[in-house]
Amino acid sequence: MSYFITGTDTGVGKTLISCALLYAFAAQGQRVVGMKPVAVGCDDNGHNQDVKQLQAASNVLVSYGQINPYSFLDAIAPHIAARNAGVRIDFARILTSYHELASQADMVIIEGAGGFRVPLNNNQDIADLALQLGLPVILVVGMRLGCLNHALLTASAIEACGLKCAGWVANVLDADMLALQANIVALQQRLVAPLLGVVPWQPQPDARMVALQLKFELLEEI
Repeated sequence: MSYFITGTDTGVGKTLISCALLYAFAAQGQRVVGMKPVAVGCDDNGHNQDVKQLQAASNVLVSYGQINPYSFLDAIAPHIAARNAGVRIDFARILTSYHELASQADMVIIEGAGGFRVPLNNNQDIADLALQLGLPVILVVGMRLGCLNHALLTASAIEACGLKCAGWVANVLDADMLALQANIVALQQRLVAPLLGVVPWQPQPDARMVALQLKFELLEEI
């Protein structure tokens, strides 16, 4: 089984949760590998920090290019970054890389870019990619003001695509968020998928520690 990781926005902790999943399943003896099909905000070598973290959390040795088929220097919307680079993001290339990884691992954790409806080219977005991959989705909710609307809209978009949200994670981004627990309860009452856990705010998140905090055994079977 593999999973597609999406979030309510950019910077909500998708990489943190993706790496935590990799560490958790690796601890169960599984061969695991992370993948970020499209990355923006890269160094001069074309390497992205999120991708490096996924690579470090994987226990299957694969090339950087397999993990990250498309990378762009500027930290802007992927379709704009691709257009500026004279590149069209081709899903066939991404799917080929995914199947190569899946043939070498028991579990592939695929991290999306930004939120669920971020455009990737002129007529396709992250939701289209998730649908073509056909994987259950894990939703990372960035707990801060506005998160209820963002989480419920994202969950509705996942369902509208015909995909299953296998679980969600509440990642606390605002250390002083008012009514944090009440917001979590509101989402529990409205989201069908199980809450896999609450990640408290921390200045330097540690994916290995998060792996111990979350209840990945609650992931819904698809």
